[in-house]
Amino acid sequence: MTMIRDFHRLVGTVQRNCDIADARHARDMTLCTYLLEMREFYRWEHEMALDAMPPRDAVGRWLSEREARWADLEEAPLEPLEVAGRHYDPFDVAAVNDALLPHGLLYGGGLGRFRKPHFFLAELAARGAREGFPVLEAGCEYARDIGAPPAAFQAGVIVLRHDAWRRWLWGRIEVWGTRAPDGPLAEALRCYGHAGDAAATVARMAEAEAGTLLLHEVGEGRAERLLGPAWGEMVLALQGRRAELLARAVRDNLADCLSTLPALLEQGRDASLHFHFAHFEGVRAALFPLAMAGWRAWRDSGDPAPLREAVAAGRRHWEGAARRLLALHAAPGGGEAALDTLLETPGDLVLGTGCCTVAME
Repeated sequence: MTMIRDFHRLVGTVQRNCDIADARHARDMTLCTYLLEMREFYRWEHEMALDAMPPRDAVGRWLSEREARWADLEEAPLEPLEVAGRHYDPFDVAAVNDALLPHGLLYGGGLGRFRKPHFFLAELAARGAREGFPVLEAGCEYARDIGAPPAAFQAGVIVLRHDAWRRWLWGRIEVWGTRAPDGPLAEALRCYGHAGDAAATVARMAEAEAGTLLLHEVGEGRAERLLGPAWGEMVLALQGRRAELLARAVRDNLADCLSTLPALLEQGRDASLHFHFAHFEGVRAALFPLAMAGWRAWRDSGDPAPLREAVAAGRRHWEGAARRLLALHAAPGGGEAALDTLLETPGDLVLGTGCCTVAME
């Protein structure tokens, strides 16, 4: 990395914007999720190993200090970024990266679920392309917020965050280990030879499953090509949390049926298929029980045909469902009220047997 002028000031500005975003949104999480995310954030900030146990008293003091800082920042405006004497809006990601990528730095900024801003500044680990979409990969992260998405597709660019990805994997395996239930994650861990050394398992999985992460983002890109910019405009316009969860679940299912699942089936990547269904949950799973039924049939028989059929049906169904949501939202007298009406009886959106209750995640 070629050191950029005022690098440390840039890190401080990005981190301050991260803290402002967290001040406004972090406590929207459930208490359990909040505490788990904060513990991992403490590990990141203190450069601790994934398997290191943070000291409880120190974490308690740090948490109190962080929440006091948030109280001071909650009403503060986001700050522009200064790079080589020029100032940039924190959401002008393309322009910021035009200035930073030649110096081996990667910046991210955008709105996530429920319009929470997410920002990060990291080492640029690699860059490439997939199906015409630029792919930027982040290594060591110098600034970030609490809920660090491991991957994103924004403005036609795929971003993979390898450190955030490892930490996300660690959290899933750590929680699973408290109960060790049977299911897709147990199957995936067996495929990866997990024998109690979670750090070693995470290292193997993070490298192998980064490709699965990329496949989903390629699916997001394909979905955007099908649905056009109106989809993103609709999601940003939604005010209700349940309506947004429904829309995002439909788009995620479409992306997986366009890219992730067909590729994993074609390549015969058993461990990755198990891993995919290990985090197939919430509204996505409630709307698409046929996919989980296909996974169970494949697991029990070794025959991928039921899962292939579910994916083929899903490809048609979820594109149709997405177009239906767009039409409802755009129709005269429609908008979010029309989606709220659909939420009351979402059964005809469900692909597979069983009932569906669209609830908060």
